[in-house]
Amino acid sequence: MQTFVHPKRNAGFLRLYILVWKGMVVMRGAVWIGLGVCLVVGVGQAQDLTAKQRAVRDEGWRREIRKALYVPERLPALEAKTWSTFSPMAGVLADRVTYQTANGMLVPAVVYRPDPKMMHWKGKLPGVVVVNGHGSDKFGWYAFYSGMLFAKAGAVVVTYDMIGEGERNSEKKSKAGSHDAWVGADGQPGAKGNPVSEDWGRRLAGLMQVDLMQAVSYLDAQPEVDAKRVAVLGYSMGAFLSGITGAIDPRIHALILSGGGVYDEVGPGYFENNPLPCQSAPMRALREVGDRAAVLAALNADRGPMLVMNGDNDTVMDMAHHPPEWFAAVRSRAVALRGTDADMFTTVVYPGISHRTSWVDRDGVAWLSQQIHFAFWGEKDIATAPVTHVSTWANANGVSIAPNYMREDREGGLDALGSEFPGIKREDLMVLPESDWQRMKGELTYESWVGKVKAGASAPAR
Repeated sequence: MQTFVHPKRNAGFLRLYILVWKGMVVMRGAVWIGLGVCLVVGVGQAQDLTAKQRAVRDEGWRREIRKALYVPERLPALEAKTWSTFSPMAGVLADRVTYQTANGMLVPAVVYRPDPKMMHWKGKLPGVVVVNGHGSDKFGWYAFYSGMLFAKAGAVVVTYDMIGEGERNSEKKSKAGSHDAWVGADGQPGAKGNPVSEDWGRRLAGLMQVDLMQAVSYLDAQPEVDAKRVAVLGYSMGAFLSGITGAIDPRIHALILSGGGVYDEVGPGYFENNPLPCQSAPMRALREVGDRAAVLAALNADRGPMLVMNGDNDTVMDMAHHPPEWFAAVRSRAVALRGTDADMFTTVVYPGISHRTSWVDRDGVAWLSQQIHFAFWGEKDIATAPVTHVSTWANANGVSIAPNYMREDREGGLDALGSEFPGIKREDLMVLPESDWQRMKGELTYESWVGKVKAGASAPAR
């Protein structure tokens, strides 16, 4: 192993150590993987294929993934509707929106954007989609904090309810976990490994894929958004589905997976053993592509850059069995599939840190800015911006974070970029007036979707 010391870039940064062996980079107390890993890696499988053959092979993988997860080749008509608009803070507007997803269902979303009356820009804005972790939704702190943060930076940001949570829950609950149960035949409870339940899990994962893809479609349809500068930020379960969506949707330019990216290689592993149908069932379905971790990484690199952010003490992601060397090995195999390291993912691993949404920290915002170019914030702005300690902010603003995640090694310990962001009341983040929600809940809730799928209504085109 050979170590080089990079000069300080400014007073706010520690020295940068570049480790050529396995491409590790240590930056500001974190381990980064990616800058050197391909210097000594051969092209392997890609040597025997022409560029055209690789493109055909990659498209075959994408079709296999879409087929396995019931993702239609043609997405539904968007039919987006803005119900109302409010301003959560000076310079930011928030639109209450619905858009169509699979099986004739609707997704309620809050879309944050710069207020043109207070903030002026030239050209178009980048777009960002926030994909929540398990049990969270657009009401979660990091969803609305990210919305305000990136709108202030100069972007349009979509946050939405995951299926079964928030306005997509029959009781409008968050942290409901409605979709966690395995569904069997004839209304009976299902079980992992049962063919009917496995198919159900794949359909559930496919709905989540379409929810996200339609959020990208929403941004693409906005005249002020540059469709070539759209990023997706996924956390935990959201990171799991975002990494798969990135592999099959080339419209996404940049992708951050925080608390995720630990896809199994070939045989049973972390996600196959996961009890949730939306994760273990689709992972088993993707066995057909072979080395799933490398294939997903290669397809994402075809699409554009990806940053994977984890803590080395993250028990949720079983990081004890996914150290930097594990990611470096996945990266090497993905490079061998593609024959190039262009846009191959980079990983940052924070020592002593557990599960958290690291994209709001200075590292995450700086990386994102490099990829999609915020309208108002540049490198110097991000390097010198004040930060907000999340647990202190949450306590001062009445923001609910589960005690297990208020910990200093988890979300509560984050130093999120920006300051003076308010907490947003739950009622302000409701998209539909109560009378409209009652009238339309057959198009919104997980419970209604279950009935539609069991009845065979609106089956996805295959």
